[in-house]
Amino acid sequence: MAPASETVEAERAAFRAELVEAGVLTPTGVDGLYHRSGAFEAVVRGVEGLASRASNGAGGPTSYFAPIMPRELLERTDYLRSFPDLLGVVEVFTGGDRDHADLLQAAADGEEWARFFHPAEVALCSAACHPLYPTLTGALPVGGVRHEVQGYCFRHEPSTDPVRMQSFRQHEFVFVGEPDGAVAHRDAWLERGLEILGGLGLDVRAEVANDPFFGRAGRMLAANQRATTLKYEITCPVSSSEVRTAITSANCHEDHFGVAFDIRTPDGEPAHSACIGFGLERITLALLRRHGTDPERWPSDVRGALWP
Repeated sequence: MAPASETVEAERAAFRAELVEAGVLTPTGVDGLYHRSGAFEAVVRGVEGLASRASNGAGGPTSYFAPIMPRELLERTDYLRSFPDLLGVVEVFTGGDRDHADLLQAAADGEEWARFFHPAEVALCSAACHPLYPTLTGALPVGGVRHEVQGYCFRHEPSTDPVRMQSFRQHEFVFVGEPDGAVAHRDAWLERGLEILGGLGLDVRAEVANDPFFGRAGRMLAANQRATTLKYEITCPVSSSEVRTAITSANCHEDHFGVAFDIRTPDGEPAHSACIGFGLERITLALLRRHGTDPERWPSDVRGALWP
């Protein structure tokens, strides 16, 4: 990512200061980690409800996933290989009394006490839809399946830019089935997402994108992803008028998860999957930037769409 200009950095700092002064976000002392106000959460729930209603009852079963997941999913989803710099694992203390005493002494001496902890069987969830795929192993019905899911995600990207939170939520609509169905799902929801977000007064557009794969091999993966238009982002100016931020992404995974989790179409082939993920925090921040930090004073049509 190229360094931001002084103007961009100044805009981001001003937006963050405005959010903090209004009590919308409260800094925790760790970059990218905030407490959110009741007003912020009300907008999040409004966006969530608006997206859910846009499915017209065809989004499939709804699941709300925990912010942690089995650690082995990082390997099966290939996240460990593709994004090691973004993931987070959970460590726990499993020692006895002597180990506890040594831990406390290390803390009292200002030493690194985390060395007494060891990896647990769980990790922080990296994408809201990842816990879904292990539940779909086996043969799918004709026409595939659709699921509506939501969960907290973690990405280790500490930043003072308000849109780059380390802990955030995705509200997703997932299709798993035949290849044509996956592409149709992605494309239909991309258009629907533009309509939904544009209707809230946001300056949105769809752009071909790629994931931030890690390392030299990752650059080749990213180039291929863009060349085959597997990923689109809906972008909008948020913390800077000069830089557009992805607030929603629409992705085709091809048979990546079908192979990894042995999910098969009725003819026995690996299933293809696609999803659209609405970034609830980023959309909320985009609305706060566009309409002001007091949702009570937002335009009536925007309020009506979020809270009918």
